Amino acid sequence: MSVMTTTRRIGRQRRLVTGLVITVVIAVVAIIGPWLAPYGDNEIVGRPFTMEGSWLGTDYLGQDVWSRVLAGGGSILLTSAFATLLGMVAGIVIGVVAAYAGGWLDEAIMRLNDVALAFPQILLALLVLTAVDQPAAWMIVLLVGFSHAPRVARVARGVALGIVSRDFVRSAEALGESRLRVILAEVLPNMNAPLLAEAGLRLTYSIGMVAGIGFLGFAANPGAADWGQMINENRLALLVQPWGVLAPVIVIGIFTVGTNLMADGIAQLAGRGTR
Repeated sequence: MSVMTTTRRIGRQRRLVTGLVITVVIAVVAIIGPWLAPYGDNEIVGRPFTMEGSWLGTDYLGQDVWSRVLAGGGSILLTSAFATLLGMVAGIVIGVVAAYAGGWLDEAIMRLNDVALAFPQILLALLVLTAVDQPAAWMIVLLVGFSHAPRVARVARGVALGIVSRDFVRSAEALGESRLRVILAEVLPNMNAPLLAEAGLRLTYSIGMVAGIGFLGFAANPGAADWGQMINENRLALLVQPWGVLAPVIVIGIFTVGTNLMADGIAQLAGRGTR
């Protein structure tokens, strides 16, 4: 397929284009935001909960809300992205191995997976984070990522079950291909569409969980700007100066809509490409 044909197909996917634009814009702003901010993220620019400073006013300490919104996105987006990647990789490995192995191994893996699914995602993270003096970013990545793995594993197994019994997989096995090569070359490439949609869903949940962890006071860096922490810090003055809460909520909401639209568009594009 030529580059022009692929570009035209992508251009016809309005969801994909819209989601991609939203996601890229928010990600770029989060990355370069600290350099665009009119004030430092911890700089006192006026009295608390007033419209002093820039156009969104000040927060509970008199820090500029707009500057903290610009500076507070990088950590949450990077943590969410790495957690999603970890959860997808772990879940796909578990699900594909269970589906390909079959028999008692499949049954044992999925029953253990069901036990893991019984635990609420945020509860497991909070149990671990409350036991440490200061949470680190890698802890949050591991906790959020592994909380996604059982859910991804169930989806991956369901998709893989419809592939491992197909003729082209049996043919590869008959030719003496190793199981690892069969999985990598025959099974996984035919799972891309549903897994891309699942990745978008998991990224949305990751952003919500990481922001929720920050809201509850377990951010990796309590003194730094963080969208989740900002909501908690300024919630008591919501009726007095709402932008300290509304600004990070709106940005998180827009970004999650963008990631979902992008993932749905990619899944539709991949699905049409296989027909």
